[in-house]
Amino acid sequence: MGSGDPFGMPVSHSLASGMGGIRTAGDLVARMQLHRKMRLPEAKAFVAAKLGLSPVELSDEVVMRELREELDIGVITSVPGASKALAAKARIGRLLDLKINSVEILKEKMK
Repeated sequence: MGSGDPFGMPVSHSLASGMGGIRTAGDLVARMQLHRKMRLPEAKAFVAAKLGLSPVELSDEVVMRELREELDIGVITSVPGASKALAAKARIGRLLDLKINSVEILKEKMK
C-alpha cells in the first residue's frame, strides 16, 4: 500500500469540479490549494486578486470563459489559435507565480 493521503487527489478533484473546473476557475483555485497549501477561501481570494475579479465571479461561467480566452489560459472547448495543454499550463504558472512540474520538465528538454 502506498503512502500519503488516499483521499487527497479525489478531494482535490471534487473541489475543482465543484467550482466548475476549467469552465470557471476551479482548476486555478485547486492549484493554489495543492501548490501553496492554501485553504479554499484563501485560494479563492488569491486567484480572484490575480485575475482582478471578486471571489464570487470565479464561479461565473460567462465571466471566466471570456477572461480565460483573453488570458489564453485554456478553455473547455477548442478555440482556433488558443493555447492548449502545456502552453496553457505555462501561462497559468506565470499568472499565479507557480512552477508547474510538467512545464519545467519541458523547458529542460528544450534547452
